Amino acid sequence: MKRNLYLSVLIGILILVFTTTATASAAAEVLDRIVAVVNEDIILLSELKARMEPYTQRIRQQGFDTDKERKMLFNVREEMLNRLVDEKLTDQEITRNDIQVDEAEVDSTIERIKAANSFTDEDLRRFLTQEQMTMEQYREKIKEQALRTRLVNYQVKSKIVVTEEEIRSYYDSHPEVYGGKRHYQLRNILMRVPDFSTEAEKQAVREQMQQLRHRVETGESFADLARQFSQGPAAADGGNIGEFAKETLSPQIQSALDGLEPGQATAVLDTDLGFQLFFVEAINRTEGKPLESVREEIHQKLFTEVVDKKFLSWLESLRSQSHIKIIN
Repeated sequence: MKRNLYLSVLIGILILVFTTTATASAAAEVLDRIVAVVNEDIILLSELKARMEPYTQRIRQQGFDTDKERKMLFNVREEMLNRLVDEKLTDQEITRNDIQVDEAEVDSTIERIKAANSFTDEDLRRFLTQEQMTMEQYREKIKEQALRTRLVNYQVKSKIVVTEEEIRSYYDSHPEVYGGKRHYQLRNILMRVPDFSTEAEKQAVREQMQQLRHRVETGESFADLARQFSQGPAAADGGNIGEFAKETLSPQIQSALDGLEPGQATAVLDTDLGFQLFFVEAINRTEGKPLESVREEIHQKLFTEVVDKKFLSWLESLRSQSHIKIIN
């Protein structure tokens, strides 16, 4: 029965033609054809071309070689055809579930869009003219989007629950976001390498720094060693260079500090200024964000992640239960 329905739909499509009067006899050219069948509906080549047009223009303006341009256009065609199939499926589900949006809701949505963009009614109409779209077409597009949103709410969102345990687990597992930031109170020893030094001279400075690091590890005061040997501007203050949030330090120093506790020194670092040692005097952490202040933020994040996964799963299930035929 369904097969007969498909055949009747296919047979019933009129092939659009036009005639030319350039010669005495009229010639006809096929303007449209079916590129996909989605259950009882069809997708026409003209629909696909209209959806592809903005992307096609952008690709052709990039100056790619012929082979790359062809591949990119093929990928866009596949992507846009899949989107059209998904839209047909969701539209069919909208009809099946008798989901409706009235004109008042469309009016309200357009007013919100105008307010968000500081548009007057004239501004909106001017914008639509630039986009080659009538107000009637725009209203229809808004209505389609509202219907699809309502379908997602009905099929997916209404069935999702984010628990308090999930919120707390996410909060606890992201201390770098919610638990405050680490601040390091640092001292350093800097030994410069003179310009035009030989490799042997540079190695000698490195070995001297390694010896200083060993002395720190065996218990000598880093501050005393800094006063005696450092060539940095903070030498007189025992190498005390202040407190820093970790993310404000260079990647090289951040990496060297990983895993260190107060009272420990980094490895000898070869930097633009010369060889350096950094000593962790103290580690302080700024006050984190209480769970109560970020609960809604975390809930929304988790909810959105689940919605995205559930929607894709629902759409895949819908595809598997549907008759979809792609006609190349």
